[in-house]
Amino acid sequence: MLHWAILMMSMLLEPCLCDSIKLGTLYIGQDGGCDAKPVYKFPYTARSCKEIRDKYAIHDDGLYYLTTESGVLYQTFCDMTTAGALDAGGHQQGDSPDRPEGDGTWSNRVIFGSAEAATSDDYKNPGYYDITAQDVSVWHVPNNAQTEEWANFSILRYHTETSFLTSEGGNLYHLFTRYPVTYGTGACNINTGPAVPIVYDVGNEESTLQLYGPNPRGEVTPGFITFRVFNYEKAAMAICSGVKPTGCNTEHVCVGGGGHFPEGGGRQCGDFTSFDWNGYGANNGWSATREITESAIMLFYR
Repeated sequence: MLHWAILMMSMLLEPCLCDSIKLGTLYIGQDGGCDAKPVYKFPYTARSCKEIRDKYAIHDDGLYYLTTESGVLYQTFCDMTTAGALDAGGHQQGDSPDRPEGDGTWSNRVIFGSAEAATSDDYKNPGYYDITAQDVSVWHVPNNAQTEEWANFSILRYHTETSFLTSEGGNLYHLFTRYPVTYGTGACNINTGPAVPIVYDVGNEESTLQLYGPNPRGEVTPGFITFRVFNYEKAAMAICSGVKPTGCNTEHVCVGGGGHFPEGGGRQCGDFTSFDWNGYGANNGWSATREITESAIMLFYR
């Protein structure tokens, strides 16, 4: 199954109610480092991992506690090399035209899960909407990997350096409020959100392409992370990891699906939409590889 993370939020990416196979989980954190064993550091509380590092001279990666502006205490994983905090692994579910926004995960303040279990279950913490950031880091980590294995086991890892979040409200919560992941609210290649250049930490443009199916490779440009896209049928997806779509079959490369996918009689819905269109992990036709289908996507704020 594929997992993904969002600063303070992580979730299992499932094809929603139309399929019992879990296809993944996404996570987002504040500047992508995950190379350490879990370390609980309750005495050190701050608004960000960078503040803990700078204020308390703490340099060990691990699990720490942060506080929101209103004083809510929550746990996250800190990469003290880059002062990044894991915020979430996000998904959006549903397949009903009557609920075009699905469960609204990307643009609401609902929280769930635990940081330590981010590669095996859904997770979202208050940092997703509370932290003010400039950039993101993204890690693709095999499902069920232990915290201390995240860095070494990553199949793809990259970050942005353009400070794009500054003009989008400072975090993904505000970005997706501006670009809602909602069926029928836009059209392919017309109402797309930001497409941001990336810098690779693990992998490159060619290895990124090879993670997706043979057919989708001809409809994307590698070297980007793209937010809020639509497909031919106006179904919405939150993130295209490592690529910028140039075609309209975005359901085969993008994740975090919105509320309704008209094509396929329910085969396309939920987080990993249509990664398994021509067979689960088949790397054939429109189907992605097993490697990416059975990994977590971890997103960090920087």
